Amino acid sequence: MNDLAAELHTTERMLPQPDTVSAEFWDGLAVGELRLQRCTDCDTAQFYPRPTCSTCGGAVEWFVATGRGEVHTFTVVRANGVEPFASLVPYVFAVVQLEEGPRMLTNVIQCDPESVRIGTHVQLTPVAAGELVLPFFTPASRE
Repeated sequence: MNDLAAELHTTERMLPQPDTVSAEFWDGLAVGELRLQRCTDCDTAQFYPRPTCSTCGGAVEWFVATGRGEVHTFTVVRANGVEPFASLVPYVFAVVQLEEGPRMLTNVIQCDPESVRIGTHVQLTPVAAGELVLPFFTPASRE
């Protein structure tokens, strides 16, 4: 386990169970990619993975996203009585607006929680969590 995974207690968390619909997403994170789905009919990108387009019901295909976005909204969690999260306070729980359009719930890490603002530019930072890799985000310079 790397230092960041240990710092974030990722192996102590209850983890999602990949299924046939979401496996491609988790496989992408394992190799450092953020894979999203795009509708082959209306071209809408979506997250979380679904068997069909949530906008028009069309077929979806996977693509590699940039992994960049900005904080849409967030809160700084200052109290949590449940481990491993109690050991992590304060931490940033955020909704990130991805460049491709969808929004993701995530944590913004490796920064002073007080420095995060709506509009903060962030970049995907995959972190190992046992057999899975989880999608965290870190502040990024605007490019």
